[in-house]
Amino acid sequence: MEEKFMKEALKEAYKAYEKEEVPVGAIIVKDGKIIARAHNLKESKNLCTCHAEILAVQKASKKLKAWRLEDCEMYVTLEPCSMCAGALIQARIKKVYIGTMDYKTGACGSVFNLLEDYTFNHKVECETGILKEECEKVLQEFFKELRKKKK
Repeated sequence: MEEKFMKEALKEAYKAYEKEEVPVGAIIVKDGKIIARAHNLKESKNLCTCHAEILAVQKASKKLKAWRLEDCEMYVTLEPCSMCAGALIQARIKKVYIGTMDYKTGACGSVFNLLEDYTFNHKVECETGILKEECEKVLQEFFKELRKKKK
């Protein structure tokens, strides 16, 4: 089941890729159904908060008419940064499934772990490595292509 949903998050990452955005995709699932999909739009919108995770949380909250997403799970292709990890805690997301880790800005276990290392009022469960190679591949292709364009 985890791979099925991560494939849906990867579809979102490829949408971002096509828009020349860093290819990160996220979906939110409740009761086995996808209720929100999003991908990075930081460059398009010129807003640093337009990360896939934040946009997915906004869409899920709008759909459920609630800011508490306690019975929801997120699938995201790249480890969330501190802003996004904080949003997962604030939204009361039950669990996050991560494709690949971000060893530069990740806040769910690589650089530090906002989800587990602090005594917040809500704990978000975390599972990593879901379709890791596929999630890494889209990022590697994107940055390889970007480097070519800059030459």
